[in-house]
Amino acid sequence: MRWYKPALWTIAGVLLGFPIFSMTYYTMVRTSTPGFCASCHEIRPAWEAWKTSTHVNNAQGIVADCMDCHLPAPHDTVNFFYSKTYHGLKDVYAHVMMSNPVEEYDRAAMRERAYESFNNEQCQKCHRNILYIPGNRGAMLAHRTVLYPRPGYERKCVDCHRNLVHVDRPHYQYKQFSPPYRATGLKL
Repeated sequence: MRWYKPALWTIAGVLLGFPIFSMTYYTMVRTSTPGFCASCHEIRPAWEAWKTSTHVNNAQGIVADCMDCHLPAPHDTVNFFYSKTYHGLKDVYAHVMMSNPVEEYDRAAMRERAYESFNNEQCQKCHRNILYIPGNRGAMLAHRTVLYPRPGYERKCVDCHRNLVHVDRPHYQYKQFSPPYRATGLKL
């Protein structure tokens, strides 16, 4: 008779927990697509600029979605869920509370806030082998100072690479048809 109560609680926990977890996971997956991000009018120009960037159009065929850059890696589950929930609620609040979201949304200010919140691990989820660039010794040395900084000289990837993604372009920028990329250098 003693095993009956724990077994009943276990079954009840599974019957309640599994659907709740499944719905949460499904919601997280469906709200992590670029199309979902672009469904808000104020985000649409950023989405249009992203579509013309090399983070979508490149010879490797790799696409970096919104979530890849703007959220921590999913394997850091707690931080990922917290960040995704926080950003989602913040965006919904701004979307609902602004009287005219398209005109009130300041893209330049939001872009700077996003750059401030980035950390190098977000870029290095995709850009892993940045110390071996045989044709460009200067880039190798610059990346080394980012990966192994001296105290007080810490840098972020976006300090030099600010013009890659959310920049309005009149046409698609295909990496393979463009001149070799040169970082903009530090913003002083």
